[in-house]
Amino acid sequence: MSEMKQRAEHGRKKKAAFGPDVNLAEFSRQGGAWEYDPDYRRFSPEERSRLLTTGIELSDEDHAGTFLQADKTIVHCRAQQPGVEVLPITEAVRRYDWVADHLWRLVAVDADKYTASTELDLDNGYFIRALPGAKIEQPVESCLYLRTDRFAQHVHNLVVVEEGAELHLITGCATHPGVVSGLHIGVSEFYVRQGGQLTFTMVHNWGKQVHVRPRTGVLVEEGGHYISNYILLRPVKSVQMYPTVTLNGPDAVARMQSILIAHPGCELDVGGRVILKAPRTRAEVIARTITTGGTSIARGHLVGLVPEIKAHLECRGLILDPKGVIVAIPELEGRVAGVDMSHEAAVGKIAAEEVEYLMARGLDEDEAVSTIVRGFLKVKIEGLPPALEEEMERVIQETGKGL
Repeated sequence: MSEMKQRAEHGRKKKAAFGPDVNLAEFSRQGGAWEYDPDYRRFSPEERSRLLTTGIELSDEDHAGTFLQADKTIVHCRAQQPGVEVLPITEAVRRYDWVADHLWRLVAVDADKYTASTELDLDNGYFIRALPGAKIEQPVESCLYLRTDRFAQHVHNLVVVEEGAELHLITGCATHPGVVSGLHIGVSEFYVRQGGQLTFTMVHNWGKQVHVRPRTGVLVEEGGHYISNYILLRPVKSVQMYPTVTLNGPDAVARMQSILIAHPGCELDVGGRVILKAPRTRAEVIARTITTGGTSIARGHLVGLVPEIKAHLECRGLILDPKGVIVAIPELEGRVAGVDMSHEAAVGKIAAEEVEYLMARGLDEDEAVSTIVRGFLKVKIEGLPPALEEEMERVIQETGKGL
């Protein structure tokens, strides 16, 4: 069995136990007939406000490139700086012969019905490439947007960071303020060439009845760095994601960190796997989860295939409501002698004495709880837009109130 088939089979086995199945027939494939919007004038103030809390600023300023897809339609796509390419994936396939060869190499097309439906009925997706040696100082901003209620969006994304290049990609996924339900399927394949660096920050802000099914594979070559930040602060019906990163060359590094809040009615099944295949590779997977009444499964899996690798896994959960559920599933898999792998997992609640301690120093109860929550969720993420940092602070404050 090929390595990709093994990964797909492993994913099927892990997904069987958790997460709701979604009936694809319940969702429409008829998206809105949106027009290309070169200067973002067709977005209402309500849309702008919602997208801003997802890190999407609807501006080409201070960005190396921008990409925005609403339902099936590309409404904005532009590269702003030399050294970076931003295209719809369908156009990239037509323009470059080699692009098709990079699709479905890191994610198996038959991994599940979601990947299969994306291949059979693709809407579009983004192609983003940092050229060899290019140091892209400003982030590339991409947005995958559900603008029609009950729409099922199918996208396939490809990111290539060429040898010695550096890129920060911020992807905001969101729904129109009037959209309540929908389905988003996003297949993403990332290639980080020798000595390259990719920082990928993904922010989700969906409707309360939206199901989300990302399927992601990452390949990092010698000396490459992959840093992943995933932020989910607002209610969603269900998320099921389990990206796999393969460190394929010596001295490759992966760091994956997630900040999650499971609101009442949410079902989150979020994790990540790193396969360390070369000596001196390093990996770190960190998850911070809070439940205010929803269910969250936090997974992590480290696979050490050669000596001289070092990896750490950390899952921490905080239960703020008696109806909330957190399941932490850390896995370490060492297949040879000489690996250095560790994990830490903890699930608990806010201790009354911690709240009392802060209240004794002048904070009221809401402020004390918010301070504890803020400290628990504190994971340093570089390069976030100020509006997104403000939104994170506002949600943390709201989460602490009345608990």
